Amino acid sequence: MITLLIKEIRSFLSSLIGYIAIGVFITGIGTFMWLVPTESAGSNVMENGFANIDPLFILAPWVYLFLIPAITMRSFSEEKKTGTIELLLTRPLTELQIVLAKYFAGVILVVVSLLPTLIYYYSVHQLGYPKGNIDTGGMWGSYVGLLFLGAGFVSVGTFASVISENQVIAFIMALLLCFITYVGFDFISTAGVFGKYDAFVKGLGMNAHYVSMSRGVIDTRDVIYFVSIIAVFNLLSKLVLESRKW
Repeated sequence: MITLLIKEIRSFLSSLIGYIAIGVFITGIGTFMWLVPTESAGSNVMENGFANIDPLFILAPWVYLFLIPAITMRSFSEEKKTGTIELLLTRPLTELQIVLAKYFAGVILVVVSLLPTLIYYYSVHQLGYPKGNIDTGGMWGSYVGLLFLGAGFVSVGTFASVISENQVIAFIMALLLCFITYVGFDFISTAGVFGKYDAFVKGLGMNAHYVSMSRGVIDTRDVIYFVSIIAVFNLLSKLVLESRKW
């Protein structure tokens, strides 16, 4: 499993698309955080008036909606297209180990994309008045929330890739599924269709739990929610992979 995990990471980093995806993430976030003026001053650090990097945690989920499907779209789709999926299934690995190897490879790449954003924290830490006037504890809590959100998106993207042989279709499906699981339930709850159950429906989406964790408070219920989402989609990927044997 470790060998397959390393192979997946090397395969992504050896391709140009890997660096382009991460580069677009860093450049896009940095541009909106530091350069693009906003009327509400909500996504520009220099106009925000507060020593924090909250704009990062507002913008990153929307960028991840496109970045993570781009990362995961080739995980199984390319194996199917080239026919190497059959060879992979003959290795002394269970279907679950194969899914988890590809899943954790995606999560590691998400972590890699997040590491350069620490320069934003350092910059705000230095620019704050007085120097160092930044809520470090709250920031780390927000990073944990963003990491869980990214891990959830990776499990969704892996599932989309395992059910499609075309990378483009896998990307589109992952994008739609991530969007639905992220804010789709928010839209449904605001429609007022479920009445007193609207709050429950909203809680089924990732956004409600991500916002909760972004406040810097790590609630056990939010952690359990994300772990459950990850487990469900990885299990679905395993079941689809097992079906190829029949």
